[in-house]
Amino acid sequence: MSTMQTVLPPVFVSHGSPMIALEPGTTGVFLGTLGRAIDAGFGRPTAILAVSAHTLARQPVLLAGARHEAVYDFGPFDPRLLALRYDAPGAPRLAAAMAASLERAGHAPQLVDQGGLDHGIWTALRYLWPGAEVPVLPLAWNPHTSPRALWALGEALAPWTRDGVLVLGTGSITHNLRRVFAGGRRDEAQRRPEDPDCAEFRHWWAHQAATADWASLVDYRAKAPHAVDMHPTDEHLLPWFVSAGAAGPGSGAVRLHDAVTFGCLGMDAYAFGTAAPTLERALQAQALK
Repeated sequence: MSTMQTVLPPVFVSHGSPMIALEPGTTGVFLGTLGRAIDAGFGRPTAILAVSAHTLARQPVLLAGARHEAVYDFGPFDPRLLALRYDAPGAPRLAAAMAASLERAGHAPQLVDQGGLDHGIWTALRYLWPGAEVPVLPLAWNPHTSPRALWALGEALAPWTRDGVLVLGTGSITHNLRRVFAGGRRDEAQRRPEDPDCAEFRHWWAHQAATADWASLVDYRAKAPHAVDMHPTDEHLLPWFVSAGAAGPGSGAVRLHDAVTFGCLGMDAYAFGTAAPTLERALQAQALK
């Protein structure tokens, strides 16, 4: 494991369905490679600040428990999921320091002595760092917050990336469950070709991100093709803006993973900031091993 000291690029990953924990597919393989690439290229994170589509509150809340367990916050999926564990250390000291930092930046988070990792966090982390050795600090957020305001929240987190904290947004680059569940038999639906409107949205998003067209991205519901159909509600996309904000506006984003399942559930992943190309190269090197 490398111990290089540098800014950790914030990332956003798509977790899709809770079933990714049992059926990794190409995205599970990617996440495992991504964890090894971060370790090799930057050193293992000192902690993970996790912003998930499933940990929500009326205002920012840091879950500062000393220990976390997997939370089974989903409906009638495969019961084998309930036997899976992800017991990770918390980061109470980091939480206290980060709460003070965010308050100075005008975000006034609450600090609660509670733990728990929703499925958007633990299903990704069980591939990124299977040993659950990296401390995790979930940040709950208000899903009615605008992309621009979440970008500002991410900007307030930026200094922590210089201390080895990985800002990890987790959601889905497209997320319309009505369309997912309307696809017929699950095994067949998973393999169906991508819907043209989903492909158009993902292509538009990747292009605007690569060219750092942040103005269009924060106004995506008005400017992106098929935006409302890809995200009837946008809580699965909004963590992307926290991660992007944590890198700042100086460079674009790099799409690290390009994938879709069920024909309409985008599983893309992004890295942000000036160090994102370094992570991309480390990822490519790990994929060749």
